[in-house]
Amino acid sequence: MAQENKQLLHLVFGGELEDLKQVRFRDLDDLDIVGIYPDYRSALVAWKAKAQQTVDNAHMRYFIVHMHKLLNPEDDDSTSL
Repeated sequence: MAQENKQLLHLVFGGELEDLKQVRFRDLDDLDIVGIYPDYRSALVAWKAKAQQTVDNAHMRYFIVHMHKLLNPEDDDSTSL
């Protein structure tokens, strides 16, 4: 499959951390699933928007998960955006 036809899915989600020194969420039922995006650039735009909306809460963190790496670990495509 050609590079341009690959779906490089990315999940953006976040939540309030118990402690700033580790990634342990205060309430798993309250996680904010922002969405799944077809490429890193789209996910980054969504991540930045959510991070900016929650800038006043130091314990709130958002993350980008490279789902395509979990779905196809043999495809190490770390150079693509």
